[in-house]
Amino acid sequence: MGQKITKLKPVGGFCAETGGAMTLFLASGFGIPVSTTHTITGSIIGVGSSQNGSAVRWGVAGSIVWAWVLTIPASGLMAALAWWVGRQIM
Repeated sequence: MGQKITKLKPVGGFCAETGGAMTLFLASGFGIPVSTTHTITGSIIGVGSSQNGSAVRWGVAGSIVWAWVLTIPASGLMAALAWWVGRQIM
């Protein structure tokens, strides 16, 4: 994933993984549900932007964010459709 968003060196990958792990442990400690994929993607973007703002492919990052935003309502619509079909069958 890191190579599509920004070019990572091993030390950058280590920092992204460590930052992601710390975020997950902290969120879990507070009982906050978080996505591991969202967390590591945010960490990779953070590492890339700390090197240089232009090192991040913001078009790719923006596409990922839009996919996240659209996932929740799309999942809700699919669940509603499945519920409706199930009610019609019974």
